[in-house]
Amino acid sequence: MSVSRRALLKATAATAVTGAVFAPFVARAQQAEFSYKYANNLPDTHPMNMRAKEMAAAIKQETNGRFDLQIFPTSQLGSDTDTLSQLRSGGVEFFTLSPLILSTLVPNASVSGIGFAFPDYASVWKAMDGELGAYVRGQIAKFGLVAMDKIWDNGFRQTTSSTKPIQTPADLENFKIRVPVSPLWTSMYKAFGSAPASINFAEVYSALQTKIVDGQENPLAIIATAKLYEVQKYCSLTNHMWDGFWFLANRRAWMALPEDIRTIVAKNINAAGEKERADVAKLNASLQQDLSAKGLVFNQPDPAPFRDKLRAAGFYAEWKAKFGDEAWTVLENAVGKLS
Repeated sequence: MSVSRRALLKATAATAVTGAVFAPFVARAQQAEFSYKYANNLPDTHPMNMRAKEMAAAIKQETNGRFDLQIFPTSQLGSDTDTLSQLRSGGVEFFTLSPLILSTLVPNASVSGIGFAFPDYASVWKAMDGELGAYVRGQIAKFGLVAMDKIWDNGFRQTTSSTKPIQTPADLENFKIRVPVSPLWTSMYKAFGSAPASINFAEVYSALQTKIVDGQENPLAIIATAKLYEVQKYCSLTNHMWDGFWFLANRRAWMALPEDIRTIVAKNINAAGEKERADVAKLNASLQQDLSAKGLVFNQPDPAPFRDKLRAAGFYAEWKAKFGDEAWTVLENAVGKLS
């Protein structure tokens, strides 16, 4: 019995020593070499975050656990403007942001958001996967950020209201509408004679609920996932702007990754972006019916009078001068003559 006890004690001691020696190595093997934060302003249920979760898992697997992408949806790390500052400083490594809001830092990023420019998705992807997208990514690079090749889809933006449907440009006169923190939006609605208020997305629901503004404009997917139908009555399918999300990286953090990991991360981000585009298109196809069932009243105005109003108000001429001939030529190569 004493021999057995001695043998057992030796075995236990050996196990303890072995565990002490090898445990740190096991822990290090399981811990990611690079752990990066990715922030966005959309609800967890939006296709962006659904695809981001898949993307993060695929990246972790393909890098054998070396790269771990932590996702922070619904503006958890701050407002759009706050998170953009964190991205620039390196507090956040990745951030998806509308080019229209990005224009507060990169002025020409918003050229893709000119009002009533794109007639349909075919023209959008031809431009953003082609010359126009390449031009904007080049502009973004001047500010210490890296934009992935494929812009993600936010969708064509529609106008909601608690007071009246928007049928003609006249309906926008003196209309209190929330717009993102972006000069282009403010400028466009001022051209219509509206009263635009720049409010970060995280505060939109409460601003509508408390009647600080009477309406807002966003793609159907966001109107649905953010439950804006609870505080709005009408939805006018104005398709007034196409909007996307550039998947942005802090340049220092991006270049700190080994080339093989950068390749895997970029490949998966771009692939997820294309899947998210298809998700949003499918979602938009069914959303009108779903939102109607929730009480939103839909109408579809003719875009031509709105475009004519902007032209007459000097909106296109103003932004051609601001963006410059190069940017405007690239835009008109994609969508036709505007100004």
